[in-house]
Amino acid sequence: MKLDLGLSENEEMLKKTAQDFMRRDASKEVVQNLQNTDTGCTTELWRKMAGLGWTGVIIPEEYGGTGNTLTSVGVLLEVLGTGPLPGPLFSSSILGSSIIIEAGTEEQKRLVLPAIADGTRVVTLALTEPDFSWEPEAIQAKASRDNDSFTLNGVKLFVYDAGAVTDFIVVAGTDNGIGLFLVDRDSEGLAVTRLPGYLAGQTFEVKLDSVKVPPSSLLGESVNNWQALESAITRSIPVLCAYKVGGCQALVDMTIQYSRTRVQFGQLIGRFQRVQDMIIEMVNQLDAARWTTYECLWKLDTDRQAAESVHMAKAVTSAAYWEAATLAHRVFSGISYAKDHPASFHTRASRSLYHYLGDPAHHRRRLAKLLTGA
Repeated sequence: MKLDLGLSENEEMLKKTAQDFMRRDASKEVVQNLQNTDTGCTTELWRKMAGLGWTGVIIPEEYGGTGNTLTSVGVLLEVLGTGPLPGPLFSSSILGSSIIIEAGTEEQKRLVLPAIADGTRVVTLALTEPDFSWEPEAIQAKASRDNDSFTLNGVKLFVYDAGAVTDFIVVAGTDNGIGLFLVDRDSEGLAVTRLPGYLAGQTFEVKLDSVKVPPSSLLGESVNNWQALESAITRSIPVLCAYKVGGCQALVDMTIQYSRTRVQFGQLIGRFQRVQDMIIEMVNQLDAARWTTYECLWKLDTDRQAAESVHMAKAVTSAAYWEAATLAHRVFSGISYAKDHPASFHTRASRSLYHYLGDPAHHRRRLAKLLTGA
């Protein structure tokens, strides 16, 4: 089967629906306001997304979702990334659902996935800690087994969308490895604090102080589920990359439009070679992000070996989104540094998401090991 990056009829319809949603419900003013909230979303917006089937977009039909391909989900997230529209859609409906699909028992899937699909349950991954890393060796949070419960202790940092969720998927060390625990947000001993700083985005600190959970909260039948977690993250990464592709596209579009209307020194700034050079570099970054992302999604959808492509896509898109935002500021100059300018929305997202699920250096190291067998 040859690589075909053209969109199917269903994907074109999904793209148009998402574009209409962004024009109607996610204006510049809406996005700006949502960035300043702890939830990143309103009840009304979340209900609309659930009504469109987006909260169950990756969940199989047997569990109440729509069972879309990863490429279709990427098309949706790319459009939302043009905002960039914040909120827990990726954290819950993509990554969270994937973890439960990979790690959960059949009973857990039938209990949790339909609730995620209809939008009544929202989950996020609580993985990274003060000793920041995406490797299992960095996990210091502990889950100790009592007779009829587990007790969780530890601190999780940079937990995305924690202000909007009903449950956390907490990664904690057990006597036999790494366990994944589905923990109610309202559990006694669990505290959630938003991290300060404009570029921190929708990230939070989650403290677990002797939080007791029943044995049924352990996802799967094993207390060592790191492999299932890695599998879910691997399948979710290119969807996050598609969101960044949308951000790159929005930055390119707004910068080109500005270069065609802004007059300086008696002529349009788009006629200056330095401005042209920066726009061309933005387009190069966009193209690199787009093609590495959609090749990766295609490989995953067609059951091809995709590990190298996942690492490549994440490294390329994280760097591309960061660079595209930086170059846009240089073209726009002073006005773009205002917090209500759309370019600043993308700067905030590009810096926050740069490290999420592994920064470029992490993924280059993983890629090098795969290529060299080291």
